[in-house]
Amino acid sequence: MTTDTPEEAPLLSNRTLRRATAAVVLLVALMAAVNLAGHWAGERIALAGHTDSTEIFAITVGQDRLELPANVIRFPQARVSGPADRIDLYLAWPDMTGYGTNNSATFNETDRPGRIIFLHLSQSTMSRDMSGRLDPIYRGLFEGQPTTFDAGLSLHRLRLDSGYNGEVMLTGKRDGEADYAVRCILATEYRPASNADCQRDIFVGRDLSVLYRFSSTLLPEWREIDEAVRRYVEQRLARQ
Repeated sequence: MTTDTPEEAPLLSNRTLRRATAAVVLLVALMAAVNLAGHWAGERIALAGHTDSTEIFAITVGQDRLELPANVIRFPQARVSGPADRIDLYLAWPDMTGYGTNNSATFNETDRPGRIIFLHLSQSTMSRDMSGRLDPIYRGLFEGQPTTFDAGLSLHRLRLDSGYNGEVMLTGKRDGEADYAVRCILATEYRPASNADCQRDIFVGRDLSVLYRFSSTLLPEWREIDEAVRRYVEQRLARQ
């Protein structure tokens, strides 16, 4: 009868081999899962709340119902159909389009002002929009004489006690319409222009107030921007 010597005995038993094989399989599966999760998380981080989905949501604000694609709705939690007190949108200028793979840099490069227009839609709480408030309210806050600005605009300084610290009012004549009016914080050598240092509000639809913000670098295009914002919202009002 012969017996295995220590030199002839297997280094690993069959049971140990089975355990080792199972551990390797489990490790490979775990690494694959981590890789998949990392890829998904990386995409989510890169999107930073954006979506390129064009799924349409029907959102009712006050008396107005809008049909909006997901990629123009700024905040993820607002991408749902139903009533809302407000809705925030963002659009690439001048295309007036939402986020997509072809223009992702426009929405992510915040150090390049003049490429996005922000819209805040809510039910009207005032009887006049910004142009309508120009004579009864803002003109009483002007200080000194207006100065000529760019693209047919006049610049008005606001009194220090007006509550609009650092802001100016810019106005422009329009044929057959009330004067254009917009409030801005203009860039200086110490404060560069941003994507939202000018703001104006208009009425659209039945009872919708549209406050939109844009870069002061776009002021030469004020007519085109005002028309584009109004047209965009009007085209997305659902037919009653």
